[in-house]
Amino acid sequence: MTAPRSLTLARRLTAEFVGSAGLAAVVIGSGIAAQQLSPSDVGLQLLENALATAFGLGVLILVFMTVSGAHFNPVVSIVDSLSGLRSWRDTAFYIPVQIFGCIVGAIFANLMFGQAAVTVSTTVRLTPGHFLSEVVATAGLIVVIFALVRTGRATLAPIAVGAYIGGAYFFTSSTSFANPAITVGRMFSDTFAGIAPTSAPGFIAAQLIGAAIGYLLVRFIFPERRVA
Repeated sequence: MTAPRSLTLARRLTAEFVGSAGLAAVVIGSGIAAQQLSPSDVGLQLLENALATAFGLGVLILVFMTVSGAHFNPVVSIVDSLSGLRSWRDTAFYIPVQIFGCIVGAIFANLMFGQAAVTVSTTVRLTPGHFLSEVVATAGLIVVIFALVRTGRATLAPIAVGAYIGGAYFFTSSTSFANPAITVGRMFSDTFAGIAPTSAPGFIAAQLIGAAIGYLLVRFIFPERRVA
């Protein structure tokens, strides 16, 4: 028997909220841990943060992908709707839930490491290089996800997306946020993974541009959708 539509939507939104909160907790919590474990080695801090994020993100996608699609990211939801794979109504519900989830995850990360629940980040990140990095990182993320979807290999997304984000921590100067929701969440933690509120709008603009570029690339390179 099929669940009532409202109940199905409630389950999907819950999955997106929990997954987004989990993602923020992983990113910010591992950043705080890295600062504490390797206080004098920024490169090692970044490696620890990247590995935890890559593994954590992969697991979260694997857990929730059959419920909500495991987006945890407004630009992924937008491209999903542009591709005709999800209704715009669903995306309109997904986006605020993803943002709120990332804020809650940031608060939990702060509390787990004995920080104040909310500390507004003072880390200014926006430079021309960071802006370009976010365009590249987000375009790449969209290509990875939707190339797999359009070629019938979506089941590989947990591994591929986790690996891509882990690698992009190092090949982009911005450390590859590639996600407007996590960008907002990171504003609420004045720690290694934080971003100052003044830098966030520029990051989000770059992410939207990158998502548009990624979407166009996917449509050009993979014009036909195949089912596995």
